[in-house]
Amino acid sequence: MANPEQQFQNKQDREESEFHEKLVAVNRVAKVVKGGRRFGFAALVVVGDGRGQVGTGHGKAKEVPEAIRKATEQAKKKMISVPLREGRTIHHDVKGRSGAGKVIMRSAPVGTGVIAGGPMRAVFDCLGIQDVVAKAVGSSNPYNMVNATLAALKKMESPRQIATRRGKKVSDIVAARESAHGQKNVETNETKK
Repeated sequence: MANPEQQFQNKQDREESEFHEKLVAVNRVAKVVKGGRRFGFAALVVVGDGRGQVGTGHGKAKEVPEAIRKATEQAKKKMISVPLREGRTIHHDVKGRSGAGKVIMRSAPVGTGVIAGGPMRAVFDCLGIQDVVAKAVGSSNPYNMVNATLAALKKMESPRQIATRRGKKVSDIVAARESAHGQKNVETNETKK
């Protein structure tokens, strides 16, 4: 029989392994003092479970591993849940903004893959999204891009949430969405002829 310390360690290992961690950016910052410069490090980390939960954290310390650890702990505390369509893409097109950073995300058909920039790609990988088209407009600062992506994901609503809010059936919402997409496709095909 395993001792309690070993059981606790095994539980901690399982908990850590269920999350995907991505290091997005590490900055070296200098503080000028009388004797010269003191260096510190700031880390931006994205953590997700690959099944619709994601969080971001920012940690600062004198050493890089300590900064990453602090950022990871903060990211686990600040996780949000995002509804996914068929477990692979987002439900609808959405825009997000943080500071001067703006992002535009669109749902994509099967096999498209993740078409997005570096910091946004890290968020999608941790979230478990396999098909999405995203564009960052404005600031390319990784902090703004990650925060804008999370702001957009917070706006995401599933057909079930919309149906309960409007007092309708889920099938009505999905049918309306499909008919709207069908009309767009018909219009584009007719204009091509």
